[in-house]
Amino acid sequence: MPINILMPALSPTMEKGNLAKWLKKEGDKVKSGDVIAEIETDKATMEVEAVDEGTIAKILVPEGTQDVPVNNVIAVLAGDGEDVKAAASGGGAPSKAEKPAEAKTDGKPEAPKKPEPAVASAPASKPTASASAPNARGGEDPFPLKQPVSGSRIFSSPLARRLAKEAGIELARISGSGPHGRIVARDVADAKAGKGLKAPAAAASGGTVAGTGAPAMSDQQILALYEEGAYESIPHDSMRRTIAQRLTAATNSMPTFYLTVDCDLGKLNAAREEINAAAGKNADGKPVYKLSVNDFVIKAMALALQKIPEANVSWTEAAMLRHKHSDIGVAVALPFGLITPIIRQAELKSLSAISNEMKDLAARAKGKKLKPQEYQGGTSSVSNLGMYGIKDFTAVINPPQSSILAVGTGEDRAVVRNGQIVVASMMSVTLSCDHRAIDGALGAELITAFKKLIENPVMMVV
Repeated sequence: MPINILMPALSPTMEKGNLAKWLKKEGDKVKSGDVIAEIETDKATMEVEAVDEGTIAKILVPEGTQDVPVNNVIAVLAGDGEDVKAAASGGGAPSKAEKPAEAKTDGKPEAPKKPEPAVASAPASKPTASASAPNARGGEDPFPLKQPVSGSRIFSSPLARRLAKEAGIELARISGSGPHGRIVARDVADAKAGKGLKAPAAAASGGTVAGTGAPAMSDQQILALYEEGAYESIPHDSMRRTIAQRLTAATNSMPTFYLTVDCDLGKLNAAREEINAAAGKNADGKPVYKLSVNDFVIKAMALALQKIPEANVSWTEAAMLRHKHSDIGVAVALPFGLITPIIRQAELKSLSAISNEMKDLAARAKGKKLKPQEYQGGTSSVSNLGMYGIKDFTAVINPPQSSILAVGTGEDRAVVRNGQIVVASMMSVTLSCDHRAIDGALGAELITAFKKLIENPVMMVV
């Protein structure tokens, strides 16, 4: 029996990926563990290993194909001793990712399509009475068995759901023109053209900007404000779309409050200079490490969470998850978006280890070479805009974390000490807290513990 090679799910949230490159060609023999392809997700490019042994009989999805759904057959493998030509002709039906089809708007039903081969045995979901069923001619039935009723559920035809998924558009953002507001194929086509497409905030909050009650502007309303030809329309890539969805969800679902303190960097700057001066040289004559202020910030945040364990938590509807270790995500700006690689168990690592690991993670993040486990999860995060001269700001919490620390620039300021005005190197930091998991007093304890560590860096090495 030929073996189908499927598009793998490289992370729990992955629904589709781009087949960036084939590292094997038809006729090549492979064994378990061989790297056969490179898959590009919204945040990383990852290698895919063969699970079985055999010969690549047929490649169904060519390299460069985008938006290949998870579990689609991408190639066929002939097992040991199996006829390669027979396996190629008898393997899974081609399942190349199609470009989003242009939905028909002339009212004519589309020709029926052959169902894609099942890739796993799973119980079929029971059809709902209000779902649209294909009619005898293969098109959409304009009259479902039972008319949909109003509520939080989004009613749409199967074709519309498929087209929306291929186009990367949330159904909640599409205005339905079918019977009783049901979303049909032509609505997806209109949404792709920017017609009737609700803004993300409107989709998440019932047509209004979250927290204000004001109606959100649709894409069509926004475009109407600008003269045609006076702007360039740049389609969202998968990373930017994912960032927008996650941050919108975080902003709408988390009751967030903010706490700001000023930290004196005098002792930290002196310690940093002394430690860097004492660093040894590697074979190339370069220092084996070079600590930055951000390395101290990561370590201090990790230790502060250990000192205040009640704040090292994640909220779920069923329970509070209290984490044993401090896994600190660090925001890294990329030309195509933002990613937060994670320093695992940062409270146990030396400043030099954190520094070198952070440099490696940042470099691989910019090359989209991070693995999902290197940027997913975490217990808290740090976002530092000090290098841009930003004095202070607030950062959006990255779910499922419950806090994030926004770090401003270190600068000389006039401060009062012992009744005298003196110049000191100061840094403002702002802690964003999810009020469901961290109360005001608890957040204050956490940021106070952080401030003490930053102002007395010797406490980080004892």
